[in-house]
Amino acid sequence: MRTPFIAANWKMHKTVLEAIAFIKEFRSMAKDVHDVEIVVAPPFTALRPVAEAAHASNIGVAGQTLHWERQGAFTGEVSAGMLKEAGAEYVIIGHSERRQLFGETDETVNRKLAAAVAAELTPIVCIGETLAQRDANETLTVLDRQIKQGLDGLTADQIAALVIAYEPVWAIGTGRNATPAQAGEAHAHIRSRIRQWFGGNAAEQCHIIYGGSVKPDNIRDLASLADVDGALVGGASLDVRGFFEIVSRSRPAAAV
Repeated sequence: MRTPFIAANWKMHKTVLEAIAFIKEFRSMAKDVHDVEIVVAPPFTALRPVAEAAHASNIGVAGQTLHWERQGAFTGEVSAGMLKEAGAEYVIIGHSERRQLFGETDETVNRKLAAAVAAELTPIVCIGETLAQRDANETLTVLDRQIKQGLDGLTADQIAALVIAYEPVWAIGTGRNATPAQAGEAHAHIRSRIRQWFGGNAAEQCHIIYGGSVKPDNIRDLASLADVDGALVGGASLDVRGFFEIVSRSRPAAAV
């Protein structure tokens, strides 16, 4: 059985002092939670301070993106090695905002994924359809393309270690979220494709989590679905008590 995986994506929020204060309070609240993998993705400026504040706790740290090159003339970018040195263990790749606002494609996602894997960072790879694509009944076709092109070249063992975040673009920051039926269908489809293209072991071990207006009042219904292994949480992760509620409600039923 896969351990629930809950990641906080703070996006462009929180100063260093605010980030440290959050982690100090949250680690005290969550100190006895050992049946959920918890990850926080702060802005780059707070990455090392958050890693230091989370040291020797049950909180992992992620970068929000990376460049595929080790170094070079790429103003404003950060490499896998830089993330690793700052204390990151994970990195978000291909978030819908990166695709929509900054022109990332399945090809660049694939290059970033290769760089993350080479640096031994665990990728949290985001895929999902726009509202226009859903309305045109293209959701599963879009997911197939993003999986096939984005994960191209990875081995079954590398796929098994991945976290895939299904985030319908129309549900990001809108207050709307996929119904349990919609999320369940997409997650089951993603896992079936991983099984078909990379094998049963990869499909069973790979975490597939949901992202898109996740809140304390909907996480339990989402986490109860067979192929939903947790959540990538945006706005609701900025409040320490709200995020703790999401973590708590995602725990296996026997532990709650």
